[in-house]
Amino acid sequence: MPDFHGIKIELIDIENFLKQQLQLKEICQKILQQRIIEKSAQEHNISVTPAEIQATADDQRREKRLEKASDTLAWLTDQMITPEDWEAGIQGDLLAKKLSTALFSREVERHFAENRLDFERAILYRLVIPHEKLSWEVFYQIEEEEISFYQAAHLYDIDEQRRLHCGYEGIIYRGQLSSSGLSSIVFQARPKEIIQPVKINEEYHLLMVQEFLPAELTEEVHQEILQKLFSEWLTNELNYLLYRSE
Repeated sequence: MPDFHGIKIELIDIENFLKQQLQLKEICQKILQQRIIEKSAQEHNISVTPAEIQATADDQRREKRLEKASDTLAWLTDQMITPEDWEAGIQGDLLAKKLSTALFSREVERHFAENRLDFERAILYRLVIPHEKLSWEVFYQIEEEEISFYQAAHLYDIDEQRRLHCGYEGIIYRGQLSSSGLSSIVFQARPKEIIQPVKINEEYHLLMVQEFLPAELTEEVHQEILQKLFSEWLTNELNYLLYRSE
C-alpha cells in the first residue's frame, strides 16, 4: 500500500482514479508492451548488465545533482520508490534501447533513403494572427517594407515565445508539416520570400523560410527513425497479442 507523506492510499483508489481520468487503458498497454520487450529480448539473448545500470544511475544522479548517497536516498523517498524500483526502471529502459538497436539499426539507412524528402529541412519563421483582415494588412506592410517580418512577429504573433524570438519556429523537417498541409507551400517557396496568409484552424499563418537544408542522416535523425520503427513494431506486437487473447 503506497504511503504518501504518512497518508495511506489504497491500490483500489489508484485504480479507480486512473479509470476516472481515462488513463487505465494507457497504463495497461504500457505494462503489456514491457512484457513484449522482455520476452523478445530474452529470445534475442539481450540483457542488461549491473555495470550498465550503475553507469546510467550515475548519469541520472549527476543530472539531478545528487552528490551524496543521502541526497539520492532522499530523492528516492520523495519519489515513493526504493533503490530496487529505480534500478528496475533503468533496466527496462536500457533493455528497450538495446532491443530496438538489435531489431532495427540495419533498417535505419533504408528507411531514410526511402523517405528522404521527409527529412529535408527548413529554417522556418512563422507569424500567426487570429484575424484575416489584419493578417493581410501585415502581409502587405511587410511586402512594401514598411515593417520587417521579424518586427511584425514581435508585435502581432499570438504566441508569446514566438514573439520573443521574432517569429523563429526552428529547424523543421518537411515531414513535420505534412499533417497541416504546409509541406508543399513551404518547400516550394524561395528563401526569404514571405508566404501569404494561410488559414489553419481559424488562424492565419504568415511564413518565411530563412534557409533550406538538405536531408542528412545525423545521429539525432538516426535515433528518431530507430524509435519510430521500434514504436511501430511494438504497437503491432501489442495488437497481435490482444487479437490472440480474444
